[in-house]
Amino acid sequence: MRTLLLSLLWVGLLFSAEAQSAESPADAELYFISPQDGARLKSPVTVRFGLRGMGVAPAGIDLPATGHHHLLIDTDLPPLDQPIPADAKHLHFGKGQTEVQLELTPGEHTLQLLLGDHLHTPHKPVVKSARITITIEP
Repeated sequence: MRTLLLSLLWVGLLFSAEAQSAESPADAELYFISPQDGARLKSPVTVRFGLRGMGVAPAGIDLPATGHHHLLIDTDLPPLDQPIPADAKHLHFGKGQTEVQLELTPGEHTLQLLLGDHLHTPHKPVVKSARITITIEP
């Protein structure tokens, strides 16, 4: 019985730790170095991420005032109290990458950056860039 209770306590602590978002400095700023909002480009596009007031650390590394980048393509922000989805619209850069080459179809696209903590959950307060719009020319 004691082992069962200790196991349940351990699982409960694990889940409560996962549900909490890491704290971020109030002055943290996430932004696009390139491309600029309104840019007209040809694919592939190099997207460079900028971050002020915090550091970049790979996913799984729990250090104060750090996180890793997520790029949202043609989508709204996900729920900010849950881990960021991993799919074609939510790209994860869990190795600490700060740029990517994207193949995008011709037309208009929106891009937004969202910083995630060691568990891919947005920080509190949320560290996100402005949403930009770019046009890919044929």
